[in-house]
Amino acid sequence: MRSRLTTAAVVVAAGLATVFVVDRIGSDAPAAPASSVSSVVPLRTPDSTSAAGRDPETGLRWVDAARLPPEAQRMLTMIDRGGPFRYDQDGAVFSNRERILPARSRGFYREYTVETPGEDDRGARRIVTGDRDRQFFYTGDHYASFVRVRR
Repeated sequence: MRSRLTTAAVVVAAGLATVFVVDRIGSDAPAAPASSVSSVVPLRTPDSTSAAGRDPETGLRWVDAARLPPEAQRMLTMIDRGGPFRYDQDGAVFSNRERILPARSRGFYREYTVETPGEDDRGARRIVTGDRDRQFFYTGDHYASFVRVRR
């Protein structure tokens, strides 16, 4: 009998989330102890391949807008133009329930959908703006992590 165990772990440190997939393949032998995991593979995302440096105000990693997915770059242009936006939720108040972004008064942050090719719904990607659309943040994992967008 052959068994397969796959586990995903998210490590969050200083506002940066890194996702690792741990894959252990077993055989008829008893399961190996966790210390003998056969492979740890970091998942590469636009967030994890971006420019170095941290924003001193938020502690988030800076990412140049040109390094964002093309759909996010288009959304930044639409935000600058004031629309049009596809979803009613675009431009709605972002409540920051996850508390990853700095605490601000209600209405400081707004969220916008970044379309994901192949998704039938809004997907997980968002641009969140702050300070009347003068600060920009990107999340590719539905608010589990953010980067600060440098424009």
